[in-house]
Amino acid sequence: MTIRIGNAPCSWGVEFAKDPRNPEWRTVLKECADAGYKGIELGPIGFMPEDPEELRAALKEFDLELIGGVVFQPFHDADAWDQVKDAAERTCKALVAHGAKHLVLIDSISPRRAPTAGRPAEAEQMGAEEWAAYVGRFREIAEMGNSHGLLVELHPHAGGFMDFEPEVEKLLSEIDSDLLKLCIDTGHCTYAGFDPVAFMKRHMDRITYVHFKSTSAQVKADAIANRTGFYDACGQGIFCNLSDGEVDFPAVRQLLLDANFSGWCTIEQDCDPTLDPDPLGDARVNREYLESIGFK
Repeated sequence: MTIRIGNAPCSWGVEFAKDPRNPEWRTVLKECADAGYKGIELGPIGFMPEDPEELRAALKEFDLELIGGVVFQPFHDADAWDQVKDAAERTCKALVAHGAKHLVLIDSISPRRAPTAGRPAEAEQMGAEEWAAYVGRFREIAEMGNSHGLLVELHPHAGGFMDFEPEVEKLLSEIDSDLLKLCIDTGHCTYAGFDPVAFMKRHMDRITYVHFKSTSAQVKADAIANRTGFYDACGQGIFCNLSDGEVDFPAVRQLLLDANFSGWCTIEQDCDPTLDPDPLGDARVNREYLESIGFK
C-alpha cells in the first residue's frame, strides 16, 4: 500500500482559468516540484495548455505526474448546463491524454448559498423537482467520465448546493457507487460543520481520492459570524497550513492505513493569488508536516 502526496494549482490561488491574477502555469509546475512534490492536479480547464504535447513536455521537465482534474462548475444552474458539459468533456480529454485517473465533480458557489456557508440551519434547500434535475446532471457527467475510463468522484464544497452533510448523504444514496465515487475534502467538511474523520469512516468503501485541507477555527468563526463570502474568507486565511488547523491529520492517516487506502492525497490550500505572500513556502511547510506525521 502506498499513499502519495500531491498538490494543486488552487494552492497558488488558481480557481478560474482566465483570472488575470493567476501566476503563470509553468511557475506553478516549477514551484510544486521545488517544494518536493511529484504530482499535481490539472487546475481549471484552460489554465494549463490543452495541447497534450506542450503539457507533456512541461510535466516531464519538472518530473511531475498529472493526478486528476476538477470540474468546478455550476451544476445547480440549469441555464449553465452547456458550460458544465463542455468543461467536463475537455477535462476528460486532458486527463486521458496524460494518464490521470481522477475526475472530481464540484458544484461551484451559488449566490443562493454563499451567504450561508458554514450555516447549515439557515441554508436554502432545493425543491424536489430542482433537486432531481440537479442529481441528474451529476449522474450524466459521471457517466461521461466513466465512458473515458476515469474514476469520477463527488467533492462537497462550501458555498454550493453540495456542501452540508445531509445533502451529501442524500446525493450519495441516489447515485450508484459504481458510477460515482467520493473525493472527501477534509477542510470543506470542517467549514460545513461536520467531522471529516467520522464521515470518512462511514464512507471509506467509496472514497477513492482525498483532498487535504484544514480550516483556521478563528477565521472560520469570524467568517460565519460576519457572513463573509467564500473568496474573501480565502483571502483572510480560512484555509491555513495543515499543521495550524482543525483537522486531525494523524487520525486521517491512521484511518487511511486501516482501510488499506492506496493512491493520491492532494493538498489544496485555497488562497487569494494576490494576498498569499508565499505559496511555495506554504507548499513546503505542508509537505514537511505530513512527512513528520508519517506520510512519505
